[in-house]
Amino acid sequence: MESKALAEAAVRILDTKKAKALKMIRISDISSLADYFVLATGTSSTHVKALADEVEFQLKETQKIAPDHEEGYRSNSWILLDYGSVVIHVFTPDAREFYDLDRLWKDGTAEDISGLMTAE
Repeated sequence: MESKALAEAAVRILDTKKAKALKMIRISDISSLADYFVLATGTSSTHVKALADEVEFQLKETQKIAPDHEEGYRSNSWILLDYGSVVIHVFTPDAREFYDLDRLWKDGTAEDISGLMTAE
């Protein structure tokens, strides 16, 4: 699956599960880590885990892909799902503010995801 399509699929999944502050950042021009970062905030540690679980489940079911690496399931304040070309970060509000990846990766290109979001 192409990296942009994978990132967009993750955004859609996270949106359906009520993730907050969704952001998709293209970092391929400034880093070799991945092509895209997807950032999302859950309302609680339980919500963070549910969001990450749903992304992993849906991508496995629909695209037959699993993350190469995952981290943070013990803390539930920041869960990372690494799909190689796309890295998905799901935070609690406090963790998102503390790690501030939005600022750290500000040189990346924030993609317009408004067309991927459900109208509510």
